[in-house]
Amino acid sequence: MIEDIHSDLFKTIGSNLKNKRIELKLSQQDLADKIPKMDRAKISDMENGKEDFVFSKLLKLCDALELTLIEVIKE
Repeated sequence: MIEDIHSDLFKTIGSNLKNKRIELKLSQQDLADKIPKMDRAKISDMENGKEDFVFSKLLKLCDALELTLIEVIKE
């Protein structure tokens, strides 16, 4: 569960991931297929700010979406 003090950041990250995925015309499943051991449900939870993910998962998503960490946390 995400702590309240971090929920806004998780929502920002999720929104930025989702916007880039849509820009690239990828479905959640398409994106999940690009990342080993990542499923569509986890991507959905991350995009909706519901997933307290590990840093390595975020890095893999950034790579797959060609995003930098700065871009993904920027409001």
